[in-house]
Amino acid sequence: MIGGLIRDTGRYLLAGASVAAILACSAPAAKATDVQQLEAAMRAMQAQMQELQRQVAEAKAAAAAAKSAAASGGGGDDLDLKVKWKGAPELSSKDGKFSAKVRGRFQTDYNAVDQDFSITGRPDVNAAEIRRARLGIEGVVFYTVEYKFEADFANDGVSVKDAYLEYTGLADGLGLRFGNFKTFNTLNDMTSSRFITMMERAALVEAWGFDRQIGAAAIFAKDHFSIAGGIFGPPASTDEVWEEDVKTGAARITLAPINRSVNGSNQVVHLGASWRYRENAEHLRAGSSGPFGAVSNPFADQLFRYRARGADFHLTDRFVSTPQIFDKDTFWGLEGAVIWGPWYAAGEYTQLKADIMQASFRPALGVPLQQGFLGSDPTYDGWYVEGGWFLTGESMTYKEGEFGRIKVKNPVIGGGKGGGWGAWQLVGRYDVLDLTDKALTIQGNPVINPPSSSAQNCTMCGEQKTWGIGINWWLNDYTRFQFNYNESDIDGGPLLFTNAAGQVVSANVNDGAKIRGFGMRAQVDW
Repeated sequence: MIGGLIRDTGRYLLAGASVAAILACSAPAAKATDVQQLEAAMRAMQAQMQELQRQVAEAKAAAAAAKSAAASGGGGDDLDLKVKWKGAPELSSKDGKFSAKVRGRFQTDYNAVDQDFSITGRPDVNAAEIRRARLGIEGVVFYTVEYKFEADFANDGVSVKDAYLEYTGLADGLGLRFGNFKTFNTLNDMTSSRFITMMERAALVEAWGFDRQIGAAAIFAKDHFSIAGGIFGPPASTDEVWEEDVKTGAARITLAPINRSVNGSNQVVHLGASWRYRENAEHLRAGSSGPFGAVSNPFADQLFRYRARGADFHLTDRFVSTPQIFDKDTFWGLEGAVIWGPWYAAGEYTQLKADIMQASFRPALGVPLQQGFLGSDPTYDGWYVEGGWFLTGESMTYKEGEFGRIKVKNPVIGGGKGGGWGAWQLVGRYDVLDLTDKALTIQGNPVINPPSSSAQNCTMCGEQKTWGIGINWWLNDYTRFQFNYNESDIDGGPLLFTNAAGQVVSANVNDGAKIRGFGMRAQVDW
């Protein structure tokens, strides 16, 4: 508008100059009436130019007032919206004060597994499932408060996963986290399911019961070093069930003396250690009080047990297991990994010392004092080694003690736009879970461990040795297909029963069983 007014003003000025030139060149013989007419036309033109100048001034003033109002009205930079797309839209203010990103993952699996029915009595598996179907949001509020919330909707159930806020304003690299999140244990568990190289984690992760729990923690990560520690209560699924809930402390430290990129190829050496201590939850909220107050007894406590699925597939049965009779445990583990261009290797060794609940409990009225369980406190072991190679030249990525997202060099691109073959990776793993320590001394309680007429013994509790190979095909940074073939050899356990007559009765001891099968996963995340 302002530019148009200026152009009109210029045209009028040019016309005025032309008229003046004509007057200057006119002959003296011009009639007086003609001169008067020309003077009147010039006065009219001068009035029009003054009006146009007034309109231009008003337009400039209005534009300046609008700009000032926008700046002083609290909008300013907050009115500027930045949009990025990394698998999903991420919205943020220009100054970085606020941000929000939709996050999620979808994994659908197929398992076909021979469970060695002649020994185990368990039928074969030929089934598919929605392994994970998560949706959530993450972002930043006022620069220094980060948040994340994610729920899993797999298999017609809803469970809360990450749900926490983290304050990062105290010092560079330091975060104070509050909410529901993973305890800080093992490289294999801390690495997201989006980026683990086999379909499922090693058997020790399930056996030792690593999970998200409600707690508070401090996390420091800087350059090639990280340390994290926290105290935790219950998992979110049981936070209203117990009066005195699970009490957990956990910590992890990592060091990467080599962490660099050379000609686009990653080179990393990772070392780490972690620890966890747990005490069981006590006193069910419902029916836990009596004439002498809360009654502490094995029938109202949440006790621990240790077990894992055969062949490291999620749909198989468990063939090694302990009775559910432990009220405390202490875990520690050592970890290491190397990334060198397209190659990687990783391994962990862990031990868990479990305490059998043996203390007497206060009897309710008319109920005699009873003993908990029999047996010596065992120490169990679990370990694995794994490795892989990218045929297409990519590298595993690493950040703050975890493996991360693969950067595909030649992604598969649809829509008639060509593209490459994606990233292809060969992987393999060997893992061992040993639950045989002091097994002959362990005897469960016949009321807790059915059948009610017998006590439950752990002749060996079992040792499971699993090897597996796989192929990962990354179509792009956010989409992957996985193919695994795994086998487990079962030695011993898990359980024998002693019936009312004192006879030892076999209950699928599983000794010598071989569990083998094929798994496939289709995955997308954002």
